[in-house]
Amino acid sequence: MMEEPAAGPLTDGFGRRIDYLRVSVTDRCDLRCSYCLPKDFKGFETPANWLRHDEMTRLVRLFVELGVSKVRLTGGEPLLRRGVAGLARDIAAMPGLTDLSVSTNGTQLVRHAEDLHAAGVTRLNISLDTLDAAAFSQITGRDCLDAVLAGLDAARQAGFSPIKLNSVVHAATPEADVRRLLDYAVEQGFVLRLIEPMPMGECGRGFAHTDLNALGARLAADAGLVSALAGSGSGPARYWTTGQGTPVLGVITPMSRHFCATCNRVRLGVDGTLYLCLGQEDQVPLGRLLRDGASDAELTRAILAGIAAKPERHDFVSRPERIVRFMAQTGG
Repeated sequence: MMEEPAAGPLTDGFGRRIDYLRVSVTDRCDLRCSYCLPKDFKGFETPANWLRHDEMTRLVRLFVELGVSKVRLTGGEPLLRRGVAGLARDIAAMPGLTDLSVSTNGTQLVRHAEDLHAAGVTRLNISLDTLDAAAFSQITGRDCLDAVLAGLDAARQAGFSPIKLNSVVHAATPEADVRRLLDYAVEQGFVLRLIEPMPMGECGRGFAHTDLNALGARLAADAGLVSALAGSGSGPARYWTTGQGTPVLGVITPMSRHFCATCNRVRLGVDGTLYLCLGQEDQVPLGRLLRDGASDAELTRAILAGIAAKPERHDFVSRPERIVRFMAQTGG
């Protein structure tokens, strides 16, 4: 009789505890951010290959049983997928899960914020690269900044706190735009996180990164913020806080100061592919195994084998041409 896999915690071959799973519910998006997807991109996954919500729930449950305590629903734009609040409700009810969050571009939040909060989503990360309407249209391909700002207001009214703004900042980003975003975040009570672009796909390689450690320190000093002794939350951001310790500004620096040694996450694509590292091709076809009739025990063994083979680090600096898939195809 085959022995059942042991329950977690999940630990990879380098001793890192893997307790964070990002789940892409769709690879579609209603924006075409220039560093993420080409404007004419049509290579989306066939909907028939998307995991159904019950299939996603099954796989997430197996990860949670193995010790994953934090789950984030992503895309593409996750709120384009029907029934996301119901999926969130099912995941939030899993014993052992302590944090369920959603990453979104904010265009659909006016309609969905209350349902997501009621479903048990605890946190939101909302993409916002600029407060200049013309620049926003140029970056995203759509004139919908007002919709995103209205979505932010709806999220706050629904009870979400903290709300994090994710802003991709590259070498050509005007510093004045970043300062304006920081002033806005302080005024609204949001947390602004500056993110270096990664060379994923041809469009991702079109944007040179700038060292955000120096920019963050400069902005923080001007705003009277102090460096936090440790990160806040489950991610890799380094923060500056108010005198009372409330995070206000963070930087995520996969290029200038990578955080691979403390990586605690893996990603599940919309078709059930388990991606072990953004900057490598290592993956496990969990969706295919599931649809071929694999039992929970067999799926668990596949998860454990994948985690054991998780790469030590990305090759974005030394081999920027390595990853040809776009971020939306992996899950943000």
